[in-house]
Amino acid sequence: MDNKDEDIFKFKGYNFLRALVSMDIVKNMEDYEIRDDDIFIVTYPKSGTTWTQQILCLICFESHRNGTENIATIDRIPSFEYNIHKLDYAKMPSPRIFTSHIPYYLVPKGLKDKKAKIIYVYRNPKDVLISFFHFSNLMVVLKASDTLENFMQRFLNGNLVGSLWFDHIRGWYEHRHDFNIMFMSFEDMKKDLRSSVLKICSFLEKELSEEDMDAVVRQATFEKMKADPRANNEHIIKDELGTRNNTGAFLRKGIVGDWKHYLTVDQSERFDKIFHMNMKNIPLKFIWNINEK
Repeated sequence: MDNKDEDIFKFKGYNFLRALVSMDIVKNMEDYEIRDDDIFIVTYPKSGTTWTQQILCLICFESHRNGTENIATIDRIPSFEYNIHKLDYAKMPSPRIFTSHIPYYLVPKGLKDKKAKIIYVYRNPKDVLISFFHFSNLMVVLKASDTLENFMQRFLNGNLVGSLWFDHIRGWYEHRHDFNIMFMSFEDMKKDLRSSVLKICSFLEKELSEEDMDAVVRQATFEKMKADPRANNEHIIKDELGTRNNTGAFLRKGIVGDWKHYLTVDQSERFDKIFHMNMKNIPLKFIWNINEK
């Protein structure tokens, strides 16, 4: 099923990015053959996908950690439904790692065998909103919004790539028992990166030496990643996707609480009302300010 919004392709109730979606994968997604040692990083857009991708590259690939191979993270850990470089997933060596924005009901059925692992990273939705607003106005493949108010209405109606944030996170959380899944908070990762890396290693049953752990944490900070050509995706927006006015960066700030610099009191209060109405039965912890305990 199509959609008149120029950047959206709607399929089974979910909005994919029209310009990049790999239809051969999407149409056969539910029957895609999953390996027992596959790993999926699942996020709603602008929730820490690229950062988590870099963290897993550093944990799982020694050559990435020690810099002996110059391979982009997007080629080590490709996007499942947005296969930009047309990789043959069947030929990827195990363990394969993918990123994905898809909702729980579209994933390959093999993920319900509970052998393959899923790391679901979530972020407070006000910061998601602001990050997505700037990103949409930067990238030519996304529909721009003239005001934050207009984009906020699209976000709260789910009329954008990724569909409705509330549906995405609620769906995955309410069906968590169907999968071998671990939930990670973007804000917790920002507050204590080392503990977060240890938690990921434990979930993946990956043992690292203290020296290797130090190397992961040192290179996995947002600042280090933004300066790393393998991880910052600058080559993609420059050579393949393009930006409006040839300005801006794929990775912007990666901070907690940036929404306070953009949302008015009225916008924030309206957002809060809708958030509490939709998330009242979801016990996940949300951090709106980096100084919150």
